Amino acid sequence: MSEQDNKTGFEDEDQEMIDSGLSSPLNSMREMIEYIARALASNPEAVSVTAESEEGQTYLRLSVDDQDKGKVIGRDGRVAQSMRSLLRVAATKADTRVNLEID
Repeated sequence: MSEQDNKTGFEDEDQEMIDSGLSSPLNSMREMIEYIARALASNPEAVSVTAESEEGQTYLRLSVDDQDKGKVIGRDGRVAQSMRSLLRVAATKADTRVNLEID
């Protein structure tokens, strides 16, 4: 499978672990961000978090409804920065690097 065919950029074995929920550190981080965003959002059904890998870096992409972006980002970006801080702690514990992008 080419890297273009695999939308997350993970190797086949890694992607299978992610799909099956066995990649516990990354899956736990994804679930944590999703839980926080759903708690803040007025439309929690529109919240989704996807994991992608580009050039050896892992990204969690958070998508929310347009009306909820302000709540998720927060005043002066404080809520988003807090989520990134929690993510950084979890990633350090798992000995990896993960970035959060909000779409």
